Order: sequence, then C-alpha cells, then structure tokens
Amino acid sequence: MKEHIQRFNSYALSVIEHVGLMVISVATVVSMASEILKMYDRLEVTLSDLLMLFLYLEVIAMVQRYYTSGKMPVRFPLYIAIVALARYMILDMKLMTEWRMMAIAAAILILALAILLIRYGHVRFPYSSDENLQRSEHREERD
Repeated sequence: MKEHIQRFNSYALSVIEHVGLMVISVATVVSMASEILKMYDRLEVTLSDLLMLFLYLEVIAMVQRYYTSGKMPVRFPLYIAIVALARYMILDMKLMTEWRMMAIAAAILILALAILLIRYGHVRFPYSSDENLQRSEHREERD
C-alpha cells in the first residue's frame, strides 16, 4: 500500500512539474511576442528591448535544459539575474545616483564571481554521476 501511495505521489508531482514548466514556457513565449509587437509598433529596437528578449530566451533555455538533462543548473538563474541587473541599470541610469550604480555593478560582479566559483567547483569536484558520464564519453572518444 505504501509503495502504491509513493508511486501515485511521484506521478502527481511529476504532472504538476510538467504543467508548471509548460505554463512558464507558454507565458514566456507570449511575453516575448508582446515585446516584439511593441518594437514593431514603435518601429524601433532599443538595447533594453534586446536585453529583455535575451532574458526570455534564457528562461526558455532553462526549461529546455531541464527537459533534456533532468537537472536545473543554478548558473542559469544567475545569468538571468546578471542580464536583469544590466537592463535595470541601462533603463534607469539617468535617475540613479553614483552609489546605486556602483551597488548594481558590484552585484553583477558578485554574481559573475559566483558563476565562476560554481563552475570551478563543478569541474574540480564533479558529482559521481558526472564522473561516470565523463568516463563513458572518454571511452567513446578512444574507440
């Protein structure tokens, strides 16, 4: 009985997860289309528009990466945060004090350093499943 409940709960959570990812994907595509229509109406594309489209693409890439690997790398939200902070800085630069600009730049630097640290940790101390994958890829290259 316990196994049956566990299987049902696992299935239900999997369905909720997939529905949630689909909602995120559809909402992202709708938002992206809306942004493109705004650019078309204005007959102008600004750097802020391009950064916003890049943010949408990062969200879609994050969902796609989850579907292909079953994992959600923590680096993707950090990339999104960097682009979002850069976009914020570009949009409100004229209204910002020097200290606020320095704080945002420092936040971007901290996020970039965090990405480097995570990447270094992943390469230097891979998970056991990553080691097995790397070994099998290395064997395939030799054959």
